[in-house]
Amino acid sequence: MQVATKKNQQPVTEAPLRADARLNRERILAAAEQVFLERGVDVSLEDVAKRAKVGIGTLYRRFPTREALLSAMYSDRFLALAEASRARDDKLSPRDSVRAYLEDLVTQTNVFAGLEASLGTVLRGDTPGCHASSEEGRRLMHRAQKAGVIRRDVTFEDLVCVATAISLAIADSKSPKARIKHLVSVFLDGVTTR
Repeated sequence: MQVATKKNQQPVTEAPLRADARLNRERILAAAEQVFLERGVDVSLEDVAKRAKVGIGTLYRRFPTREALLSAMYSDRFLALAEASRARDDKLSPRDSVRAYLEDLVTQTNVFAGLEASLGTVLRGDTPGCHASSEEGRRLMHRAQKAGVIRRDVTFEDLVCVATAISLAIADSKSPKARIKHLVSVFLDGVTTR
């Protein structure tokens, strides 16, 4: 299996997993999805291992940290986010592309309760989806800055901090979509060049 890397680098080829290791990995990811949906991402990883019917050592061999587990769980979601962003590239202005990306990122962050505070770490995960989503965010920021619509001192890391803040702000919102749109607009109004 090939894993995407940064631009202009050759993909890293991972050794294929043994059948039992692959099955354990899939069981852990499925169990984590269920447990995190039910109780949030701060639940004990022991509970995830029990739900997956594997030992805690097996879980930690596959996913040494909670963030590594979340990055693996989110890889497909982040790949889809990056693909959707690229698909609408020619339909939106550079500023609106950043807006749509940021709204999608915040929306994805709120799938599991408690993920908000870990977003930056999860996005730095070593998965194809994390790489693709981060690269897409950087590309959109560069495009908007090159077009002169976003200040040059704003970085992708700033965008992630804002996504984290917005995600925390809407955690208990009755109408999260409207709140996301409003808060993203407030941010973009602040970083748009005049």
